[in-house]
Amino acid sequence: MGLTAGIVGLPNVGKSTLFNAITKSNVLSANYPFATIEPNVGVVEVKDKRLDEIVKIVNPKSVVYTTFSFTDIAGLVKGASKGEGLGNQFLSHIREVDAICHVVRCFDGDVIHVNGKVDPVDDMETINMELAFADLDVIEKRIPKVEKKAQLKTDEDSVKEYNVLIKLKEALEAGKMASSVSLSEEEKKIVAGMSFLTMKPMLYVLNVSEADIENHIENDYVKKAKAYAETQGADTIVLSAKMEEDLSQLEDDEKEMFLNDMGLEESGLDVLIKKAYSMLGLQTFFTEGEKECRAWTFKKGMKAPQCAGVIHTDFEKGFIKAEVMTYDDFIKYGSQAKVRDAGKLRLEGKDYVFQDGDITVFRFNVTK
Repeated sequence: MGLTAGIVGLPNVGKSTLFNAITKSNVLSANYPFATIEPNVGVVEVKDKRLDEIVKIVNPKSVVYTTFSFTDIAGLVKGASKGEGLGNQFLSHIREVDAICHVVRCFDGDVIHVNGKVDPVDDMETINMELAFADLDVIEKRIPKVEKKAQLKTDEDSVKEYNVLIKLKEALEAGKMASSVSLSEEEKKIVAGMSFLTMKPMLYVLNVSEADIENHIENDYVKKAKAYAETQGADTIVLSAKMEEDLSQLEDDEKEMFLNDMGLEESGLDVLIKKAYSMLGLQTFFTEGEKECRAWTFKKGMKAPQCAGVIHTDFEKGFIKAEVMTYDDFIKYGSQAKVRDAGKLRLEGKDYVFQDGDITVFRFNVTK
């Protein structure tokens, strides 16, 4: 599943530094606005300790983790929705992602701030306002195309679309995000193709200095940013983009030693990737064998045939049954054969809803 999160924020808040850490790449990171113009895309592995444990038992020839794409989008500024700072171009890049990671500066220092001072709440409001203005622009251009039919009630679809657009317009004009509006499943389908920016799941990434990472709970900028995020119903994560960039250059054993010295169980990036993954309601199932052990991404609530289709469309078309065992049972008994002998291997049909951590073999038949 080609899922992506866009990294956004004002210029010089640490977006490109964070992206460097995520992808272990070296995209342009400079102390001036608009150092990034074209979006940089990096695909990262979602590390899963469960897959590591499966591999220890199976010892396959190949191991494939599930992946997640991060897009580094150039810094937005006030007026971006009206084209300031190449804003329209940047906003179009955000429309293409599934979720937004909003990097917020929570540190002082010599790096130039585009507004001349560090104020995380003001920064967060600036970005959200530009996203809202961009969504309003889409709505105001669309309403005239359906308004007449809706008012005359000559077309039921136009009536439904007009009503949901008005509902979203009123919320945005009141300073709310589109995601705060309660929509029915039908209404969500009506506006799905419009890719509203403020309807996308958002995670605030609070970027602190290396010196503050251990005691970030005392950081006043962090406190204010978290309080604001709560009013938006959004989650936060605190990290030091510079420290994560340095960590990304270390070998795994050196990285583990460094984290232990810091009293951390995992890096900020590991937490970020997991949160971005779960923010979209994503889960993981596994396939195992001597040739390959692999993690697969699926949407929570997907049924067995749909999960089979994640591997190959033919698997979904010709789905018969899924042989399923839990991760815990596989680890406990040590092989699929032993899980079967213990009576823990299940045959599931088309209505089975896959669970996070399921290990499976799909039975299918495609006739030509």
